[in-house]
Amino acid sequence: MGKIIAIANQKGGVGKTTTSVNLAASLGVLEKKVLLIDADPQANATSGLGIDVEQVELGTYQLLEHSIKAEEAIIKTSSPNLDIIPAHIDLVAIEIELVDQDEREYMLKKAISHLKESYDYILIDCAPSLGLLTLNALTASDSVIIPIQCEYFALEGLGKLLNTIKSVQKIHNQTLDIEGLLLTMYDSRLRLSNQVVEEVQKHFNEMVFDTIIQRNVRLSEAPSYGESIINYDAASKGASNYLSLAHEIIKKNS
Repeated sequence: MGKIIAIANQKGGVGKTTTSVNLAASLGVLEKKVLLIDADPQANATSGLGIDVEQVELGTYQLLEHSIKAEEAIIKTSSPNLDIIPAHIDLVAIEIELVDQDEREYMLKKAISHLKESYDYILIDCAPSLGLLTLNALTASDSVIIPIQCEYFALEGLGKLLNTIKSVQKIHNQTLDIEGLLLTMYDSRLRLSNQVVEEVQKHFNEMVFDTIIQRNVRLSEAPSYGESIINYDAASKGASNYLSLAHEIIKKNS
């Protein structure tokens, strides 16, 4: 039985999509069967795995509309053991369309929960907001990874996200767990980076992953080639960071 993990933070630019794509690819390389669901209208996870967003006809939008079966939207990627349900800019409209629906927070859950039998891990790349799309992702998930960048405003907005998670736990998904807080964009030369790491570890203790994702040029180059860091440069610091995270998650869930 697989596990569904949302990767969420309402702040943009914290390394959410980078983490979704590269963690998914790393788990795949470690011989886990992985499905990545792109639930962000910007569709960066889709293009980051080399899929032409303009050509996407079936994806998360149709899934949330319940106009197709999940299996019809799944595309194989060039990364080992990794499939994706892509996104398209039309996903922007779904929040408005779902507003009047009954059980609108459960649309994604209903569409994908049976897929847990076919995959070891299902990762959901969430939009940088706390809207209905992210709510659907959290309601459908077993746990959530929260990326936090090692910068000055890192903890700003984290309280809001944790409150959202609490209310999802209370109302929609009692078993939702926090898989961990992931420190990203770490630069060991900066005093600030080190202060953020200390502060987050002090506040959240056990909830913080041991793996820290370091700033890495190769990591930021990879998406423009439509490749995960594992395919783009397996010897880079970025690749070893995400492989280490994948190992940590597998160990935690075994």
